[in-house]
Amino acid sequence: MQPAQTVFFMFLFVLLCFLGILANGFIVLMLIREWLRSGRLLPSDMILLGLGASRFFQQCFGMVYSFNYFLRLVEFSKGLARQFMSLYWDFLNSATFWFSTWLSVLFCLKIANFSHPTFLWLRWRFPALVPWLLLGSALVSFVITLLFFWGNYSAYQEFLIRKNSGNMTYKEWNKRLEIHYFMPLKLVSTSIPCSLFLVSILLLISSLRRHTQRMQRSTHSQQDPSTQAHTRALKSLISFLILYALSFTSLVIDASVFISSDSEWYWPWQITHYLCTSIHPFILIINNLRLRGVFRQLFLLARGFWVA
Repeated sequence: MQPAQTVFFMFLFVLLCFLGILANGFIVLMLIREWLRSGRLLPSDMILLGLGASRFFQQCFGMVYSFNYFLRLVEFSKGLARQFMSLYWDFLNSATFWFSTWLSVLFCLKIANFSHPTFLWLRWRFPALVPWLLLGSALVSFVITLLFFWGNYSAYQEFLIRKNSGNMTYKEWNKRLEIHYFMPLKLVSTSIPCSLFLVSILLLISSLRRHTQRMQRSTHSQQDPSTQAHTRALKSLISFLILYALSFTSLVIDASVFISSDSEWYWPWQITHYLCTSIHPFILIINNLRLRGVFRQLFLLARGFWVA
């Protein structure tokens, strides 16, 4: 890739992260204000607050991590800075996956219509379980982070021994470490939330299909509020699924070491990796009446200030 193209994709990456930081920061600030004003948060707002906060810090750490990894790969990888930054990034990445999953599950339970006792029990109990699910997700993410940190430390000590004996170069060590340790760990740690996410979407699709068939057999309009709610939820989850799948795919590519820092696809891959955390917050803002109203006012105010 030409230097001009590299600079262009770097600029797109910074712009994407900057927009994501603004959107996630907006969600966090609005929900904290609501929490301080009313003294409580709805279960959906709790999940949005945790998701927005994890994405906000993930992108802040991700920008610093990506540029350090690109500009000084060997020095950064061998130093303590990567160990500690990876500690935060792995925790935030795992927490983001879990919080995203709980948001899709809550969305499904609120919109889908099923008469199965298990589904009805989950719909009744899930809101009260949200704080504990968020806390449990944070604890699971912390344990996963410790496993990543232990793998980094142990593998680095092994690398020093092999390096002194002249049996392995840095790139060989890094590739073996990613493929044989981190890739299975990443796949296992993300498979559960990804599976729950897929189940939520499939249930909502099934509910929408059944509801549409009932409307076709009745005299009611297919554009009644219930059908519209199903359709909006389905569109939102499908877009979320695409972005979620891109994030998961980027993790697999990262663990497989297909794209190194000196590859011409490094920055396009970075853009793909942070696409979900940057674009999905705007989808959440648009679909939330309170957030959408305040965001529109701020946008009009900023536009008026810019024009003036």
